[in-house]
Amino acid sequence: MNKNVLNTDLTGKVAVVTGAGGVLCSYFAKVLARAGAKVALLDLNEEAAKGYADEIVAEGGVAKAYACNVLNKEICYNVADEVLKDFGPCDILVNGAGGNNPKATTDKEYFEIGDIDADTKSFFDLDADGVGFVFNLNFLGTLIPTQAFARQMVGRDGCNILNISSMNAYTPLTKIPAYSGAKAAISNFTQWLAVHFSKVGIRVNAIAPGFFSTKQNAKLLFNDDGTPTARTGKILAATPMGRFGESEELEGGLLFLVNNEAAGFITGVVLPIDGGFSAYSGV
Repeated sequence: MNKNVLNTDLTGKVAVVTGAGGVLCSYFAKVLARAGAKVALLDLNEEAAKGYADEIVAEGGVAKAYACNVLNKEICYNVADEVLKDFGPCDILVNGAGGNNPKATTDKEYFEIGDIDADTKSFFDLDADGVGFVFNLNFLGTLIPTQAFARQMVGRDGCNILNISSMNAYTPLTKIPAYSGAKAAISNFTQWLAVHFSKVGIRVNAIAPGFFSTKQNAKLLFNDDGTPTARTGKILAATPMGRFGESEELEGGLLFLVNNEAAGFITGVVLPIDGGFSAYSGV
């Protein structure tokens, strides 16, 4: 196990992570477990979540996987009841489920005359169902699990909700209008929840990762021969630190925001972890 970078002690706490079958959220689950939390890993792909839960248990942690569709309120409530029976009431909720869809993505960064009739997916070809799916997965996929698990937090001091926003919540990235808009909604919703739950012991914050190279986005960032794509060149040119982030570099922000001693008066913030991307004007 890696050393807890902030010495955050979550012993006795129950942490729930949605989207925990994915690369980054499974890492969040491991970080919370290493800090002493009992971790419930929720994902539509229970097998993937179970694999990561097994890794946590093998490292000496306490974890269990649960099949969960974050867009289904009844399922989320049922899973919340299961977690309550297995571990006790939820203290920390990490809303990590989210993602994009090709049907909500344009092929080109800029619209050009003739694109309407060309063999390319332009703005005018975006699929309404695809756009709706992206909004629902990211926004409702945060709202519904929060409804399910915050019920266990109300009135208990020291509870935390951590949402996952993105750099494109600040300024939209080309090609992905639905995902950018959905993440902007997450940042706004984080602030709304922070105010709404401020009297009942729940702090609500978010992290906004910049660009991290994972298996999920490897084809977007690198060619088959391993050379960087043109989009990678743009990303790195706009990132003052000149590189992609590593998963481990999200650990400090995660542990800081859920640490009630270190961040007990912090709520409603969206913390960029982006190598300076949000600070750089390009000049």
